[in-house]
Amino acid sequence: MPITEILSRNARLYGSELCLTEINMDLQERHNVTWMEYELIENNPAGEYRRDMTWQVFDEKANRLANLLLKRGVKKGDKVAILLMNCLEWLPIYFGILKTGALAVPLNYRYTAEEIKYCLDLSDTTALIFGPEFIGRIETIYDQIPNVKILLFAGENRPSFAESYDRLTANCSSAAPQVKLSDGDDAAVYFSSGTTGFPKAILHTHGSLVSACHTEKEHHGQGREDNFLCIPPLYHTGAKMHWFGSLLSASKAVLLRGVKPEWILKTVSEEKITIVWLLVPWAQDILDAIERGDVRLEDYQLSQWRLMHIGAQPVPPSLIHRWKKYFPNHLYDTNYGLSESIGPGCVHLGIENIHKVGAIGIPGYNWEAKIVNGNGQPVDQGQVGELAVKGPGVMKCYYNDPEATAAVIKDQWLFTGDMARMDDNGFIYLVDRKKDVIISGGENIYPVQIEDFLREHNAVKDAAVIGLLDERVGEIAAAIIELKPGYKCSEEEINTFCAALPRYKRPRKVIFDQVPRNPTGKIEKPRLREKYGAKSLVAAQIEG
Repeated sequence: MPITEILSRNARLYGSELCLTEINMDLQERHNVTWMEYELIENNPAGEYRRDMTWQVFDEKANRLANLLLKRGVKKGDKVAILLMNCLEWLPIYFGILKTGALAVPLNYRYTAEEIKYCLDLSDTTALIFGPEFIGRIETIYDQIPNVKILLFAGENRPSFAESYDRLTANCSSAAPQVKLSDGDDAAVYFSSGTTGFPKAILHTHGSLVSACHTEKEHHGQGREDNFLCIPPLYHTGAKMHWFGSLLSASKAVLLRGVKPEWILKTVSEEKITIVWLLVPWAQDILDAIERGDVRLEDYQLSQWRLMHIGAQPVPPSLIHRWKKYFPNHLYDTNYGLSESIGPGCVHLGIENIHKVGAIGIPGYNWEAKIVNGNGQPVDQGQVGELAVKGPGVMKCYYNDPEATAAVIKDQWLFTGDMARMDDNGFIYLVDRKKDVIISGGENIYPVQIEDFLREHNAVKDAAVIGLLDERVGEIAAAIIELKPGYKCSEEEINTFCAALPRYKRPRKVIFDQVPRNPTGKIEKPRLREKYGAKSLVAAQIEG
């Protein structure tokens, strides 16, 4: 069954019920009024910072976009990219693309113009829908992406090089397009990255997406009375696949734009949120705000909040112990996954296993897992090896990259590149990553990209970037910089130079030292980690 049928079913059975709400708390604070007061202001329709959508309107908007794309020549198997901040339009656009038989290609909103172009080329994208935050980036490359025949702009003040998504879809039929789909049809391309730092295009089918719906609902028991608070970006498999539980259960969800503790608690309170997925920094910020007295829990209605779960990075057990002190009645779950395994859920702790905090958990619903050695054979209980998973959400392949696909999928098993061990009770603990990717606040940082950039500085001979333990965001990027003989350079100068990088890629610590390399020319990062105490957070969890 294609995932679009679940949306059609919801529209048919629950069409008049609200399914999505977008809240922009920053706009609300600027207006300095409550949500209710704002809705009552004459000639100022609610919607600037709070907008609602029913299942019927959701389905109709998806149909309108699908019919527009079909009219413009988009056909089954084509690729349509989405470059939007979280907003009410995001999911209808995603499903509208799927209804044509084309593949949705979500793009990271932190990508530079060069990275956007690279991903559009890699995925053979023929159409792009983008928002106002990206006008500058698209303007610099739109004449360099000849394969992208359709540029649709979702927002006000349309740039001259794009067409209006709102105007064009408004004139299209809201009837479902007559495109036959099956669960084996290709549905979406997501982006990951290998050790080189260049993204790989991950291909998933409709069956893969539907499996995520069932996995999420089985793990967290969404019912029609639930209301899910979605804060992470929808381009990421994590946020969207957790929302898929709401889709399958036909329950509500709120898209919150903003991560301040008081915003999260206010939204939970006023929207009667029951399920919240947080990243470690956001949970840390909430606890810190409570302990500083910046927020008072008694000021909010939180009794309906039943589940808090965390994913995207290792979770310190101490954080959950603190959380339970203030929220003793909360169920809790940790979710592990990769974009190659359709996001979170292939391994999860389970709400009944909070006594095992520190482990990433056990195989998820309909999933298998094993720990293997370099030859792909299972290791003994308790021994460290590579984590491999098998289940209905394993990617079909890396798009147009059979060699890379064969390196990670073997006999239907996905080799994750993460080193792990399994205890006597079958619970899996991450130990380290084979790859050098740094996970900071749930975002992947690829050291090679930063290293290449640093070497462009005229005083830098060599550079290596490693992750250092950080309590709040998991890891921070630290740059070890070897200067050319006779050159001088300060940390301030390096920080100024790195201002050209996206903020999340800038090194948070600069160390001037020699960069060790082995006889084959590879940087000896284990030596650097040992020298600077860069013990991984997951290893610290196991030992602690």
